[in-house]
Parts: sequence; structure tokens; C-alpha cells
Amino acid sequence: MISYLKGSLAAVHKPGNHKIIVTLEVNQVGYDLQVAARQLTSLPPLGESTQLFTHLYFRDDQATLFGFGGQAERDLFRQLIGVSGIGPQVALALLDTLGDAELVQAIIAGNTRLISRAPGVGSKTAERVVLELKTKLQDWQAQAGLPSVPTGGPIGAIHEEVEVTLSALGYSQSEILKALQAVGRHSTLQKSADPETWVREAIAWLSR
Repeated sequence: MISYLKGSLAAVHKPGNHKIIVTLEVNQVGYDLQVAARQLTSLPPLGESTQLFTHLYFRDDQATLFGFGGQAERDLFRQLIGVSGIGPQVALALLDTLGDAELVQAIIAGNTRLISRAPGVGSKTAERVVLELKTKLQDWQAQAGLPSVPTGGPIGAIHEEVEVTLSALGYSQSEILKALQAVGRHSTLQKSADPETWVREAIAWLSR
């Protein structure tokens, strides 16, 4: 119904319950949009122009307009709320916690531990997200212009264990994915199902 809104940022409200509401003035009409907290860092100062992609969500007699910094993030939100048991607040929490690119990578890799870091997302919910979206997102991510999951990384059975270990050592998700992609090019390591070997090689690459 409303693809995006472009206008001046009139106000930012924090009504509670971790909600962030921004008011965008477009042609002398103020629109209230709920956004993820991480969106605040990319908003301009009050009074300056900005553009937000939108999704209008209806529930009973209430309508909520959600705002997103990019079309890919908005479209991923729509795919998330299409998953059984995932409402707009949980979908927004997933995007707020991980961001669109990292969330897509986690879903395709089946990394339920990473997905379940989002508030309100338990292990069963994370498994359902992976089950329902993994195949869809493999095709969609390239069309959306999001970075793909590294090829040549550890097999799915140990991928999550390797990521969790490296994450606990303080490495970011992007650093981990780059390291696994780099060391996974070695033919001998590709055949290894030993998570400790993958961790050692990744740390060595990251320490260069």
C-alpha cells in the first residue's frame, strides 16, 4: 500500500517496551513509524530529510506502520512475519539484534544459537525460522544484493559449533565468516569434520 515515505524527520519517541517511534513529515502530514533501535544511528538530525521503506501491519482494529532503512530489510521483515508464530515485534527484534545481512547468513547456515539471541526468540522458534526460510533466502539474498554465505566453510554439522567458539573468543560475526571462507579454500581442511581444527585455522588467519 505504501512502499516508502520521504520527508523530514519531525520527532523520535520512546514510549516504552523497547519501542522506537519516529515521526516523518511528508507534505505537511505526520506519519508515525516504528523502527528498530539500530535504525536510530542512520537517521539524520531533526528537521532534515530522510527516506524509510514501510510495511503497514493490520491486527484486529489496529494498524501499525513499520519503517526500514532499505528495501531489502523491509522485504526480509515481510518474510519473517510469514513464518508461523513470528509476529512483527519478534521480526523487528531479529533485525535489530543481527541486521539483515547477518540474519540471512545465520538462517541459511542453520545457526539457531545466533538467531535465538534476539529477545523473545527461543530455540524452537529459531529452528522454525530456519526450517521455513532457509531455502527461500538462498535464492532471495542474491536478488536483494546481500552478501552470500561463505563457500568452503565447515560442514553444517559443525558450522554452528565453530562459530559459537569463535564468537565466545570475541570475534564478530563478519570476522568469523571471512575467516571461515578464507581457510575453507584449503582442500585438506574442507574434508575435516573436527571443529577444533577449524577454530585453530580461523584464529591463525585472524591473527595475521
